Amino acid sequence: MFLEDEFAIGRIRMRRISISFLVAITALVACIAAMFGLASAARAETAQASSQLAALVRPNDVNSGSLLFPSKEPGFFVEAPRVKSDVAVGVSGPIARVKVTQRFRNPSQGWVEGTYVFPLPDNSAVDMLKMQIGKRFIEGQIKPRQQAREIYEQAKAEGKRTALLEQQRPNIFTNQVANVGPGEEIVVQIEYQQTVRQSGGEFLLRFPMVVAPRYNPAPIVQTVEFNNGAGFAKPRDPVENREKIEAPVLNPSENARINPVSLTVDLKAGFPLGDVRSSFHDIDIRQDGEQARTISLKGDAVPADKDFELTWKAVAGKTPSAGLFREVIDGKTYLLAFVTPPTAPDAAAPPKREVIFVIDNSGSMSGQSIEQARQSLALAISRLNPDDRFNVIRFDDTMTDYFKGLVAATPDNREKAIAYVRGLTADGGTEMLPALEEALRNQGPVASGALRQVVFLTDGAIGNEQQLFQEITENRGDARVFTVGIGSAPNTYFMTKAAEIGRGTFTQIGSTDQVASRMGELFAKLQNPAMTDIAANFEGIAAEDITPNPMPDLYSGEPVVLTAELPQDKPAGKLQIVGKTGDQPWRVEMAIANAADGSGISKLWARRKIDDFEARAYERHDPAALDKDIEAVALAHHLVSRVTSLVAVDVTPSRPENEALGSAKLPLNLPEGWDFAKVFGENAVPPGGAERHGAATPGGSAKPEQAAAATPEIANMIAAAPTAKAATLIAQKSATVNLPQTATRADEQIMRGLTMLLLALAAASGLAVWRRRLKGLMTGAKRNGL
Repeated sequence: MFLEDEFAIGRIRMRRISISFLVAITALVACIAAMFGLASAARAETAQASSQLAALVRPNDVNSGSLLFPSKEPGFFVEAPRVKSDVAVGVSGPIARVKVTQRFRNPSQGWVEGTYVFPLPDNSAVDMLKMQIGKRFIEGQIKPRQQAREIYEQAKAEGKRTALLEQQRPNIFTNQVANVGPGEEIVVQIEYQQTVRQSGGEFLLRFPMVVAPRYNPAPIVQTVEFNNGAGFAKPRDPVENREKIEAPVLNPSENARINPVSLTVDLKAGFPLGDVRSSFHDIDIRQDGEQARTISLKGDAVPADKDFELTWKAVAGKTPSAGLFREVIDGKTYLLAFVTPPTAPDAAAPPKREVIFVIDNSGSMSGQSIEQARQSLALAISRLNPDDRFNVIRFDDTMTDYFKGLVAATPDNREKAIAYVRGLTADGGTEMLPALEEALRNQGPVASGALRQVVFLTDGAIGNEQQLFQEITENRGDARVFTVGIGSAPNTYFMTKAAEIGRGTFTQIGSTDQVASRMGELFAKLQNPAMTDIAANFEGIAAEDITPNPMPDLYSGEPVVLTAELPQDKPAGKLQIVGKTGDQPWRVEMAIANAADGSGISKLWARRKIDDFEARAYERHDPAALDKDIEAVALAHHLVSRVTSLVAVDVTPSRPENEALGSAKLPLNLPEGWDFAKVFGENAVPPGGAERHGAATPGGSAKPEQAAAATPEIANMIAAAPTAKAATLIAQKSATVNLPQTATRADEQIMRGLTMLLLALAAASGLAVWRRRLKGLMTGAKRNGL
């Protein structure tokens, strides 16, 4: 009876389970159908989103070599804008007028803003910005920096094409161009004035092409303590506008060189020309008479990865020793004078010297640069006299004082030092300040009758220039500071200004072929007394604004170059320049009436006047008043400066209101000869990987936020970074990237469907177990005759 009841109950349960099973199967089918529906909806949503994201691309949508920034939409990227530059240089005597045409092209399907970080000579007077749209030219206006920025941002927001040129350093500028349409090209022209450099009968013009990655020391935290023990930490940043001087940098082993540059020079020397050479590029030269040449780069263009340097000499015996030029503007006369003092035949080297050599062996000096530095320093040490004293200090993010103070330049000590120098390798960061402090503060007092000289060999790839200028100003004492610029793209602003403040001179070495000749030129300067106590004044006319002020010391073969502003349009009288060579007085007079006509001299005077203000900023206790003085000169002469900018706006809106605007910094090449891994860290992942090499190792020359492809500023369409600052550049190779191919919420919907499917399958599995158990029960009942 019991078994019959159990069997009956089992049959009832079986019927119920069968019904439940059918319900589960029905649910399962419904789940599958729902998943197909969700997938169809997701595909529809994806298609709709894709139509709305025309500005974005997937890795497989672009050809190899495209430059992509990760966007906010998963799996989508923004194709970076590109730039090509055309440079036209006109040289007339000691003055060069340069026009740089930057062509910004937007290869993407959306509207973009591009920021291009680029170098110009540190003595350039930038006075012109034009934006070309079709056949129209829109001329930029000089404005106070903040006002120019506000005008630009408003025009950008209103969809108007606009360009903004800002100075971040005297040799680093940024050009921002907003609302560049899909496939569109916008042309921006920049013009500036500069003087030609002369040394030892050789004239030199240099056009920098790339901003080398800068090592930017971390902000200094200063703790202020109160009487009750409480306090607060206030950081002081030694690097002004650090985010503005950083740009994405491509790994040359993974990417083709970009940012092509074409260049021509129309050289009118003003005297019969002899040898004309390009130091680092192949050129074509066309002769246009005795005094003129037309120079152009071979081929259509070269990548912007090293500076262009052109040198020329006069035919033997024809080098000018003096020149006076004038320009009259708004009732004022601006003068440019250069005079090369004769070398005193009886000038003798000082009886003994104390030379502190400081060599940079940080990561940015790797490759060709460290070899140039080692050769240069070994040659300098070998030229010391036994009566001299010397020391060697090397630095990266650490520092070594090799002899722990000055030692006699005996053959044994020279050999030890040369062996030490030849064993140096380049790695680590560029902590320059401690090495400079060691050289200026901790080498003991200057011996009686000796001349102390600090020779600094570096590429100057740092962002805290002002810290170093202050150190030289406050602790130089009686020493002279000589700088030797190393590499294909040195920071000439730092090198030139450090030498000027240090009463020394600047020598530049861009290749190992130049080591012997350029160091030989430096030795001549080190071993001969400087022309000191230089002063300029006017006879018969009052003139206070003479630049530079004060006049720097000069060395053999260097001319006195000055500019002046006179209050009259037809001044009379004479310009007098005086000085001393050793103990011998020297004097020259030049009649103002005999000055030749020149152009752009007022711009050069204003640029140098601003430089004088900046160089003596440490003497001013009111920074706001200093900025006002600089602003007044810059606005009066239409010049870009630290406190003024050029802005151009097309009044006609171009970008539709419903179109988003992407923004990114344009990537730069790594300077030729630099080692990418040494600069950004040995563990940097090469561009193209799905994950980014976003931080340099502690040994890298660049700081973490600059790593490998550094930190582009990303806004709107472009994603926030995996690092603290911004998204990272990917030089895309589609085969190496495995990324999701949707930009919708389909993944969330599919996960819900999968969850329902798993629950249905679990229910079905449980039903199958119950069915097997009941089947076994029924089989046992039949055997027992029930």
